[in-house]
Amino acid sequence: MQLHTLLAALAQPPLQTAHVSDTILTSNIRGLAYDSRHVEADYLFIAVPGTHTDGQRFLDDATRKGALAAIGEQLTSSTTPPLPYIVVPDVRTALADLACAFYDNPAQQLCTIGVTGTDGKTTTSNLISLILEQAGKQTGLMTTANFRLNGREWENTTRQSTLEALDIQQLLRRMHTEGATHAVIEATSHGLELQRVRGCAFDVAVVTNITHEHLDFHKTLAAYRRAKARLFEMLDSSHDKGLGCKTIAILNRDDSSYEFLKTYCRVPILDYGIDTPAAVRAVEIQLRATSTRFRVVLPDAEAIIETQLVGRFNVSNALAAIAATYSQGIALSDIAHALATVKGVAGRMERIDEGQHYTVIVDYAHTPDSLAKVLDTLRPITKGRIIVVFGSAGERDLQKRPAMGHIAAQKADFFVITDEDPREEDREQILLSIAAGAEAAGKINGRDFLCIADRTTAIATAFHSANADDTVLLAGKGHEQSIIMGREKLPWDDRRIAREQLQQLLHTPQDTSRRD
Repeated sequence: MQLHTLLAALAQPPLQTAHVSDTILTSNIRGLAYDSRHVEADYLFIAVPGTHTDGQRFLDDATRKGALAAIGEQLTSSTTPPLPYIVVPDVRTALADLACAFYDNPAQQLCTIGVTGTDGKTTTSNLISLILEQAGKQTGLMTTANFRLNGREWENTTRQSTLEALDIQQLLRRMHTEGATHAVIEATSHGLELQRVRGCAFDVAVVTNITHEHLDFHKTLAAYRRAKARLFEMLDSSHDKGLGCKTIAILNRDDSSYEFLKTYCRVPILDYGIDTPAAVRAVEIQLRATSTRFRVVLPDAEAIIETQLVGRFNVSNALAAIAATYSQGIALSDIAHALATVKGVAGRMERIDEGQHYTVIVDYAHTPDSLAKVLDTLRPITKGRIIVVFGSAGERDLQKRPAMGHIAAQKADFFVITDEDPREEDREQILLSIAAGAEAAGKINGRDFLCIADRTTAIATAFHSANADDTVLLAGKGHEQSIIMGREKLPWDDRRIAREQLQQLLHTPQDTSRRD
């Protein structure tokens, strides 16, 4: 695609085209890259600012790799750029527009479903995808934990819940090329605020809940909620893709976000709930240790839902998925069958069994609300004590740290505060910030809980203190395959570490006296 054709797709025209000749403007662009390490000959380099660095610092590298031109915001240096440089008012908006144009607007050729919320996005997205597949739809999926395309699945190792706009559009184009008709996209507040899902032409928008999270980025809860609302503003029923998609907003009637988000919806709303009257509602809920049963009541039908997913919060996630797929004409029988066959999502209430006499659960719960919900789910199905290993990410929301400690103090019998992703923060100080919340709730460090920065040691300590009938919850990492220390991503998997430590413990002679 010629550069001038790409530039014509920008919603905000360039402010300046320094040293961009007509020859360059009519040259063919072979590819786009926002990371100079991925630049090849005749590429357009998009200089995107990041958390720790700025793409403008890599203009020389992009030039050496053969970039034809670069695009970005006003140069922060007075130095003449080493290659033709196009100035735009908002480089992230430009990145999304360029990606859509380069990949020929694939979202316009797919029924796209966006899922946002603080907790439950990944589970809900997976449920929607699996229901669509059960109904015979060729489907693509992008979530924090995994990707799926026409029944094939692979892990998301990027540590990005919502990919950059270029990667999203590239994957959407792949989905369409391989015959997919539907795409389910997990849309985080960062993804919405940073224009990553711009151009996804959503037909369905789903919210799980909105609680306390990411205030390091959004600064206030109001700004965080406003970012989530962008997904619903993007819904536009006037654009008919000719695919039979019904444009609709799926809102959680039980959540405090309902009234707020409703004001941003210009399309029909289908709500769901457990505790409040809703169009899609769960009644007669039976929560068991390894399964859940409820009757779902829809506007024109009802059915019994049996699923291996556990916990009341997963009833809500299931309702969101039911509402989303029902709105697109999926038969209730297909919905019920898909939910009956779901075995779970990686790192979400995942059981680890190496023959130990207590239960070990790995879960991604990393917010006060999600940790509270998981502990509330585990309490009635645990005969003994609940032991929790958890932490809080460095360089992220500071306000939630004492809240996490307070939740653990209220709902666990014993807990170990440990690393999550310290990044460049003092790891010991993170632990003390969490501990402050536990101490404010009356717990004593060394008696009721421990602070152990090394996560392997923390997990081993929790296992060593566990007795028969106890439950040990490893929270915060879930499916993740790395832990971030400084700026380095080190290999990590809570599930692998748990298995290794359990095997080691089970093959070591143990004192048979009770450990309290």
